[in-house]
Formats: sequence, structure tokens, C-alpha cells
Amino acid sequence: MADLTGGERRDPLSAPRRPVPPDLARRAAAFQAGHGQAVATRDAATVALLRDAENGTGIQVCLLRRVSTMAFAAGMHVFPGGTVDPADVAAQPRWFGTAETGSATDSATAIGTDTGTDVGTDTGTDVGAALDAEPALARALVCAAVRETFEESGVLLAGPGTDSVADVTDPSWETDRLALEKRQLSMAALLARRGLGLRVDLLRPWARWVTPEVEPRRYDTRFFIAAMPVEQRTRPIPGESDRLLWLSPATALAEHLAGRLAMLPPTAHTLRELAEHASVAAVLAAARTRDLRPVRPKILIRDGEAHLLLPHDDGYDLLPDNDGPGRTPGPGGRGGDSSAPRPPRPARTPPPAA
Repeated sequence: MADLTGGERRDPLSAPRRPVPPDLARRAAAFQAGHGQAVATRDAATVALLRDAENGTGIQVCLLRRVSTMAFAAGMHVFPGGTVDPADVAAQPRWFGTAETGSATDSATAIGTDTGTDVGTDTGTDVGAALDAEPALARALVCAAVRETFEESGVLLAGPGTDSVADVTDPSWETDRLALEKRQLSMAALLARRGLGLRVDLLRPWARWVTPEVEPRRYDTRFFIAAMPVEQRTRPIPGESDRLLWLSPATALAEHLAGRLAMLPPTAHTLRELAEHASVAAVLAAARTRDLRPVRPKILIRDGEAHLLLPHDDGYDLLPDNDGPGRTPGPGGRGGDSSAPRPPRPARTPPPAA
């Protein structure tokens, strides 16, 4: 079987595929028999924060471990991320970005437009081109990506202009972070009060994954990569996660394959893709040629067991594709990750997963 790059090398993430949990297997069997009904997907965003290793060899990525009490993805190691909130959709924060011109491929990295503008139709159009989304949704995805990263890691991809990021060391920022988390404050309101704008130029679209239709919770998740601002630090934030790690993608993937770091398939595939790059700059450059068509995993019932299949797996094309066209995950523009995004949450109610 060809691996993610199209070669004949065996893919350790595909062989063998682990059976899915029993409750999901039952749902998959019902779908196969024509008795299931897919729930609607929710839009979500997740961010892989990257930094160059201190010893100059390779890169490191930030991973969070979800607490064991989460209803979804409990104990999984994920990237910061979550679903789009209504406030993200309504948000009109100040927007700092860098317009890029050229081919349609280049537009994948041009998330913003002119420096220091308010979010408007033109900006939303550029964002939409990068994320294959309507302008309003594209703006909401970027806002959600920045908000969730701040809520879950303490890193704020925002600043007073294009040449700096916010200094979030003052204790008052924790008050603001908690207010965001409890939905007592919107990201747009926070940035306006602090005189800041979203640093859209720090983000790059990386991938898009859609949860299988047999899942009871489904997400259409856009994945971003971002260089860790040197002026800021990640920090463990109790609540939804109980551990924060900076590891090389290769190390994290090896720990996962050894059974020591639990994670969902999109996370593992993103780590594999990131491990092919020697620097953050190389990852950012690779984002230029990413294929952002959605990856749509499917569940196969075989010999009484349900197995998760990705587009490059044997048997994938034999299963119906009820969600629409997708793509094959892998390096050079195929694949990505999301930490498991969490469902929307009302104020003061902790979500089941992130």
C-alpha cells in the first residue's frame, strides 16, 4: 500500500488501523444498514504553535493533554483549538495582516489584507479564498483560532501593529482570559479595549479535517500553523487540560506509536507532516502549497469490527462519500490536524473537549 507521500513505504499510522470504540462501531453498523442519520458539523479551528529547537536541530510543537473528565477526547494530546462561537461570527476586530499577490496557490498564505485595517468585505474575501469559506465564516475561523489559543495556552496572536505582539505578562491579562473562557467578553471587545488587532499574518492555513458522519459529535475543522512569538510564553492552564508539552514532532509521533501519548488521527498525521521540516521557516514556506480540500475519514465494518480509514487506506474508495469530495492526507499539501475541537459551550459550562 502506498504511504502518505504516494510511495511504497509502509505507513505506521495506517498499519494496522485500530478498531473504533464499541459504541461508535454500533453507530457505524447502523449507518451501513441505512438506519443512521448524520448530525451536522460544527465549524472549528485549531492552531499548531511551532518554535525552533534551542539546539538548532529541528522544530518543536506545543501539545496539550485533555483532562480525563472530558466527554470527548479525554486524555488525548491535542493542539489548542475549539469551535467557532457566535461572538466570533459577529466579531469585527482590528486586523493586521500582509497581503500577498500572485497565483491561487500563493493565496493560501495570504490570510489578511492591508496592514491595520478593520475587518471588512475585502479582507473577508482574501481570508475566504485561503480557507475555502464564505468571508464571514473565514473571519470567524481566524478569530476562533486566536481566541482558543489564548484561552488554552496563554499565547495571544495579536498586537498593536505588524511589528510586535501583545505583552500579556501583566496579571490583568489572566482576568481577561478567564472572561473570554466564560464567554463574558468577546475577543473583539478585548482587543478594542487593549488597542490591539489580530496578527493574521502570523497564521498559515495548514489543513481541513471533517469528522466521520457516524460520529455523534462532528466538526469541520480548519488547522493553522503559527510561529510561537518570542515575546510570549506558553503556560499550563487548568480546566480542560492538565499537561502542556513542547516536543519535536518526530518525538511526539514516536511516543504516540509506542502507546505513551494518546491522540486522534489528525493530530498524528499533522505531526508526521511537520516532522519533515527542519525549521519553522520551512514549515511556513510549505504552507504555500497546501491543499486545503477537506480530509474525510470513513469507518469500515469488516469481519464484525469497525475500522477507521483515511483516503490513502485500502478500501477507502469502496465506501460511500456522503459528505462530498475530499482529499488524501500527506506531506506537501495533504493533511493536517486538529486537536479534537470542542463543541460550543454556554457561559460557565465547561465543554466536553477541545
